[in-house]
Amino acid sequence: MKNTFFLLLLLGIFFSANAQQKPVFQKLRYEDDLRYLKADSTKNFYEKIKYIPLSRNENYYASVGGEARLQYTYTINDKWGDESDEGDGYLLSRYLLHADVHLGVFRTFFELQSSLANSKTDPSPVDQNQLDIHQAFLDIDFIRNEKQQLTLRSGRQEMMYGSQRLVAVREGPNSRLAFDAVKLFYKNKNWQTDAFYTHPIANKPGTFNDSFNENAQFWGSYTVIHKAPFIQNIDFYYLGLWKSRSVFDDAAGEENRQSIGTRIWKNKGNWKYDFEGVYQFGNISQKTISAWTISSFACYTFENIKFKPEIGLKTEIISGDKHSDDNHLETFNPLYPRGAYFGLVALIGPSNLIDVHPSISLTLSDKWGFGIDYDIFWRQTISDGLYAPNMQLLYSGENTNERFIGSQLISNLDYEANDYLAFTLETGWFNTGSFLKEVGSGKDYFYAALTAQFKF
Repeated sequence: MKNTFFLLLLLGIFFSANAQQKPVFQKLRYEDDLRYLKADSTKNFYEKIKYIPLSRNENYYASVGGEARLQYTYTINDKWGDESDEGDGYLLSRYLLHADVHLGVFRTFFELQSSLANSKTDPSPVDQNQLDIHQAFLDIDFIRNEKQQLTLRSGRQEMMYGSQRLVAVREGPNSRLAFDAVKLFYKNKNWQTDAFYTHPIANKPGTFNDSFNENAQFWGSYTVIHKAPFIQNIDFYYLGLWKSRSVFDDAAGEENRQSIGTRIWKNKGNWKYDFEGVYQFGNISQKTISAWTISSFACYTFENIKFKPEIGLKTEIISGDKHSDDNHLETFNPLYPRGAYFGLVALIGPSNLIDVHPSISLTLSDKWGFGIDYDIFWRQTISDGLYAPNMQLLYSGENTNERFIGSQLISNLDYEANDYLAFTLETGWFNTGSFLKEVGSGKDYFYAALTAQFKF
């Protein structure tokens, strides 16, 4: 492990020394903008693989890129002592390699993903998926200029929308999420709208076996308006989900769920905010669905104070089922959210939950950052259980009236070595509440994780 971390450090130093201009790596790597290299006639080794001319036409070019991420995690009292009451350490590694080819109005993007779990007992497919085609799609541009773009995208692709509460690439876990999809999107300076129909990929351990998933369908539309009257930005969306089988505390069977929501947000300046509301309806088996969530986040950065402290407060109310054994289900389904929803080692998912989450972060220097988050969790209804981020039922709510789940304290220390290499040390302590003590072993949970991430 030490040798691998050292190799990533050497690669980061090498690419940093060879780059003439700073790259900007996007969360969705197919959105990396390499146009600044077109006019560079004195390219070094790194820039030559990032921009490979395919003809005299500047719109015909190719690019190569990727990522290596190593993450060593040590835990005590896994699943609050129900799975293990001893210390356990394991190493997760993720490797991504992509090729991007632009041929005028056509564009293809291809990416491989390898996720490995060393020394982890019974790793899930999200932890370990040896090698597979992660993305492979074709773009056709009907309109593309400096002012607007209309594109049809077809094939396996990553998608990410809004705050990532409902649709995300699952960056935190070891395997990122992709969709077999057809998407039509239009964007200009002030707004963007997408319409898509997909089958989410179900990861399977092994090599090149993440086949077409017939057991789930996901579709919808998402519109973002910038510089809206009286507010900074606003999102409107509709999302549909069908699954051949879903399991909740009080329902199981074929699920057909529709979600409508809106989000008001601002991510620049001293004041930042994010307010979102979602309502869900549909049916599962013979039950009708009526679920909802309201979330708010606001933070302020003190630019003129040493270390530029940023103080934030996030709150969420996420519905759970009110009554068992009736014809209704009020349990909220977060669809395909970011995996590490409440910390890097995600214990709790965003369903049947009340969450109060203050935080503070400090910019110690250009390279160092430090943050502390404190979460307090309650069940929204005492008739429903506690769920994991993937909506697996962790504990039923049938035989307990306890509402308080517990509190979680997380600290993170970030170091950005250069534009290519970053390190994060995160520690977390979960103090179990009365609900976890009654339904399980109820032991306090601790983890520490060191992550090294290299991008090129």
